[in-house]
Amino acid sequence: MSYKVGIFMQFAGVAAFCFICVVILPLFYGLYLTFTSWDGVSKTKPFVGLANYAATFADTDFWVSIGRTFFYSFFAVILVNIVAFLLAYMVTSGVKGQNFFRAGFFVPNLIGGIVLGFVWKFVFNRAFVAIGNSLNIEAMKNSPLSTTGGAMFCLILVAVWQYAGYMMLIYVAGFMSVDQSLREAAKVDGCTNQQATRFVIIPMMRTSFVTCLFLTITRCFMVYDVNLSLTGGEPYNSSVLAAMHVYNQAFTYKNYGTGQAEALVLFIICAVIGMWQVRVGRKGEVAA
Repeated sequence: MSYKVGIFMQFAGVAAFCFICVVILPLFYGLYLTFTSWDGVSKTKPFVGLANYAATFADTDFWVSIGRTFFYSFFAVILVNIVAFLLAYMVTSGVKGQNFFRAGFFVPNLIGGIVLGFVWKFVFNRAFVAIGNSLNIEAMKNSPLSTTGGAMFCLILVAVWQYAGYMMLIYVAGFMSVDQSLREAAKVDGCTNQQATRFVIIPMMRTSFVTCLFLTITRCFMVYDVNLSLTGGEPYNSSVLAAMHVYNQAFTYKNYGTGQAEALVLFIICAVIGMWQVRVGRKGEVAA
């Protein structure tokens, strides 16, 4: 027994220690804070029972931000995966320079969300407007970030630009995992390239679709950095997503207990949706 413990500590001890310190302990401490009215400054943390949870369910702004997050995630998840799949199809079809394109499409994922938001904010506020004025296009003379609908459109567009390259790599791996003999057999049976992709390749890539959907859903539900630097929740708090509302509740308004309770509710919603999507996606999976 001691030998097994020694082997575990040798290979996984540091990782397990870091995981406990960074994930497990903060999780339980956060659960404890949901039962207090701590303001983040005072030494005392008065116990208030379930009052923070009652405040969470009574917080209209929180549920509005949840609904806004559902709207944002719905369109972002669909568009990210469509664009990523098409890019993966292109760079695995034998196009000249496909390795260069793979690297190029992946680069946006390497840029931090804060920097990415500021870059695109400059694009929408300056470059977009400058083009509209020079071409005398009325619809482009004002920044899309200045309108409520435009701000959400910008958030979705930036999410597609940021995540599509990363998801593309997973779809590329899915394309490459399909046995070449299946493609050849489909062509022998008279299938065109489009028919072979639809009826042979895509069913074999179900795992890739499940993985990409799960990653995109969780990232979109928890997005904060781009939301902060691109729109800041404006105009008129119309683009405040759930993670930003939770942050403001805890660190801006100093309601740590309520903010932590809302963060827990957001986590549960995200976990339930993610687990449901994985369970549905795994059904009928085709074995290679």
